Amino acid sequence: MALMDKEQIKKIIPHRDPFLLIDEVLELEPGVRCVAQKYIAPDSFWFEGHYPGYPVTPGVLMVEMLAQTAAVCGMSVKGNEGKIPLFAGVNKARFRRQVLPGETLRLEVEIAQARASIGVGKGTATVDGKRAVTCEMTFAYSEANDQ
Repeated sequence: MALMDKEQIKKIIPHRDPFLLIDEVLELEPGVRCVAQKYIAPDSFWFEGHYPGYPVTPGVLMVEMLAQTAAVCGMSVKGNEGKIPLFAGVNKARFRRQVLPGETLRLEVEIAQARASIGVGKGTATVDGKRAVTCEMTFAYSEANDQ
């Protein structure tokens, strides 16, 4: 059972369709850990060009799904409300299996370090318990008016 649906997620992170890439949050310990889920619909916008006749979810979008899961985790911490989560780096990204239309990704993120406006997290995306992607992410929180 979901802890948060898309409408509740939108109250925490600024992402919106078509680039809100998580469907629901299953578990959340603010600032520590988050588990989310994404159903890969056969009509997902990226399949039109990636690849015609052989639809595969782009690895970079799976990393973005993990980043959005990390954003829910970090933005749920008191004091981070209304800030903008930004990528500061991605390290050790490994793509271990293709993710196809009709599959569901389980997105798990643990925050390893968090100081002021910078954090580091480790993410794993799985399909039916099989690893699809792993990575380390560095992220920053910016005030909405800091451009």
